[in-house]
Amino acid sequence: MKSGIHPDYHTVTVKMTDGTEFATRTTWGKEGDTLALDIDPKSHPAWTGGSQHLVDRGGRLSRFEKKFSGLMKQGGAKK
Repeated sequence: MKSGIHPDYHTVTVKMTDGTEFATRTTWGKEGDTLALDIDPKSHPAWTGGSQHLVDRGGRLSRFEKKFSGLMKQGGAKK
């Protein structure tokens, strides 16, 4: 490996949204810095399966359901 072209790789503390902390190695910041997360796997709906629901604005959802209602038929495969 060439010398002088790689970034400084050091230890920082990561602070999760619930206050828990852990140490990791990274090129972010300086040695001993604290990275405070705004979103993490414990709080973000993409990882927690949050309460998502479909909102029908202007009838778009109902038009979509009406248009594609017969596409997936129950009880067997298409012939």
